[in-house]
Amino acid sequence: MSFTLPIILLVISNIFMTFAWYGHLRYKSTALPIVIVVSWLIAFVEYCFQVPANRIGSSYYTATQLKIIQEVISLSVFAVFSVLYLKESFRWNYLVSFAFILGAVFFAFKKW
Repeated sequence: MSFTLPIILLVISNIFMTFAWYGHLRYKSTALPIVIVVSWLIAFVEYCFQVPANRIGSSYYTATQLKIIQEVISLSVFAVFSVLYLKESFRWNYLVSFAFILGAVFFAFKKW
């Protein structure tokens, strides 16, 4: 298997996770118990990608590196989701925040 497979699985996982956690914000009139059940069902699918991603990824990356990869993917997916699905604006300070997170990736993967 390739070292990119865990990254692909993490992207798919995070798409489902983002919808599970934030998709209901467009449906604020829906009863909370319904939102919770639907979110849990979506989260189950997310776990079906997340767990294999971490299991396979641990052959190529440390647990810390996997977590940092996951956070970068999560924030990237959320940025796209918030603009396209929630119709929120993407501000310059969010871009600066992403730059700092990419700095964290550099330090996590740099061979010292």
